[in-house]
Amino acid sequence: MTTTLTHLECSRCQKSYSADDLLNLCTCGGPLLARYDLPSAAKTLSLDALRSRPATMWRYSELLPARGEPVSLGEGVTPLVHAPALGEQMGLRKLYVKDEGLNPTGSFKARGLSAAVTRAKELGAKKLATPTAGNAGGALAAYAARAGIPAVIVMPADTPEANEIECRAAGAEVVKLDGLISDCGKYVAERKDREGWYEVTTLKEPYRIEGKKTMGLEVWEQLGGALPDVIIYPTGGGVGIIGMWKAFDELEAMGLIGKKRPRMVSVQAAGCAPVVRAFEQGKEDSEFWQNAATLASGLRVPKAIGDFLILRAIRETGGTAVAATDEEIMAEAKELAAREGIFAAPEGAAGLCAARKLANQGWIRPDELVVAYNTGSGYKYLPSWRAAVGA
Repeated sequence: MTTTLTHLECSRCQKSYSADDLLNLCTCGGPLLARYDLPSAAKTLSLDALRSRPATMWRYSELLPARGEPVSLGEGVTPLVHAPALGEQMGLRKLYVKDEGLNPTGSFKARGLSAAVTRAKELGAKKLATPTAGNAGGALAAYAARAGIPAVIVMPADTPEANEIECRAAGAEVVKLDGLISDCGKYVAERKDREGWYEVTTLKEPYRIEGKKTMGLEVWEQLGGALPDVIIYPTGGGVGIIGMWKAFDELEAMGLIGKKRPRMVSVQAAGCAPVVRAFEQGKEDSEFWQNAATLASGLRVPKAIGDFLILRAIRETGGTAVAATDEEIMAEAKELAAREGIFAAPEGAAGLCAARKLANQGWIRPDELVVAYNTGSGYKYLPSWRAAVGA
């Protein structure tokens, strides 16, 4: 098993770059995407071959960027849990939850940061930095510690306490700012060259998306080589949607699936819904969301750098975009916990809000197979849960 990584390609202008250089964005400002020798990958990657491979996301090594031993904590291969009780309440017989809260560091961010730190280490990065709404910072701190590379984590002052604690526990330098993740992003961008930081901000480096795409590869494998009818994904930076969309294109190019795609649903908080608004207005890019506010901190991203790719993925798959209020999110979180035993992050519960709304509208039919992603553990959000359950 070895990577078939060949080069990087700009998602906007299609300019090519060497995969052996430590890069951020294209000269045009577009995010860079990893490209692979897919005919070579197809010779060794199959459902049969996967049966004997290690139970981590690195089982898909042909389609991942590591040249050598990855920086890993055992991320990936999270359960795809049938939710019959909640599904019956919604009128959906085939509702499944992909529970990313069971990853190392308690969220889906482990996947992306494992891949990003792996490549940063291979390419000689000396210090890593990222802005974070919470979970990405915790994941970077853990994987940087694993790799023996210092890390700087810049977070809003009101980031959930659990995220700050895990960053400090892993030895990262933590900077707290009054403001949003966009303000933290500016802080990193303004200082990275002077301080010698390699920036691993969402889509400002090429490999977090590669880790995230394994969420799509796993669903394909867990469904025996099939894909769901609908994928519902909580969207802040939106790397998961973009990554899965990319993964499905790669699987098709390898002859492992056909042209049919799941309808991709982007879910955002009503207090910060730039992608939803852009989708409804028919725009190709979103506008900065003023005064963003939601208890689902991972969804509090006023403008994603890859918004044009998120919107393209939604439209090309016949999907849609849905917003949920904080009250709806925590009510759905309680339903998920009480009916299925899954203690979800608010962001994950937002996906179930979308499932309920779309089922009620008839947009999702009762017999369709639906996969909603719970992106993190509820244990990271105990203050929100305490208020929700009256503890």
